[in-house]
Amino acid sequence: MNWPLADRILRDKVAVVYGAGGPIGQAIARGFAGHGARVHLAGRTRATLDAVADSIRADGGEVATAHVDALDEQSVLDFVDSVADNDGALDISVNVIGYQDVHKPLLEISTDEFLRPILTATRTQFLTTRAAAPHMIRNGSGTVLTFGGTGNGMSGLGGFKIALDAVEALRRQWAQELGESGIRLVTLRTGGIPESLPDSLPEDERLEITSMIDGATLLRRSATLADVGNVAAFAASDLARSITGTEINMTCGAVLE
Repeated sequence: MNWPLADRILRDKVAVVYGAGGPIGQAIARGFAGHGARVHLAGRTRATLDAVADSIRADGGEVATAHVDALDEQSVLDFVDSVADNDGALDISVNVIGYQDVHKPLLEISTDEFLRPILTATRTQFLTTRAAAPHMIRNGSGTVLTFGGTGNGMSGLGGFKIALDAVEALRRQWAQELGESGIRLVTLRTGGIPESLPDSLPEDERLEITSMIDGATLLRRSATLADVGNVAAFAASDLARSITGTEINMTCGAVLE
């Protein structure tokens, strides 16, 4: 949705989105751009990023792309420094890269398969936040968003749930250490987004998963990708300036606080 310029809550903000080629990353990037931010899309597949950028530009958004390996420290540092140098600031950092998780029961999963998402999640979230923090500290403000949340989980997820819990612990520590510099850390939590299911999934499985996700909510519907984009924009804006060190629950009542 194209808002009048004066009403855009992220006007003049500079945002980076890692994993911008995936459905969640795309949704957040669209939400940011639609609310007035200049958005830098980061990922490892240039063609995918360019297609997303073209779509956002067609709707009037301001966007740029960069090939970045979010697990490589120097790649992340070079990217963040270039964004801050070129745009004069870095206000928002979001990391939604995939964690390379393997879903199996713990008694059946290999050690490498179990550890992969935990190591991937903690490394990339640490690197991208640490790279952004000095630029935000200089400006006296900034927002770092993560995606996932914690809770009881379910069986058969391998190391994925442990990875999400580790990211939440990291987010809490960053919030403690960066809060005095005006930097906020917020997690966006959904109960699952049927729109983000892969196109390769058979239709009967898609319907079954969608029914399961929707049925677990109080509203009997789940969050959409557009919802994710709009809530992310709110969370990153000054309208949410008092929210930090916590989750924003957009599970439609699937998770009660």
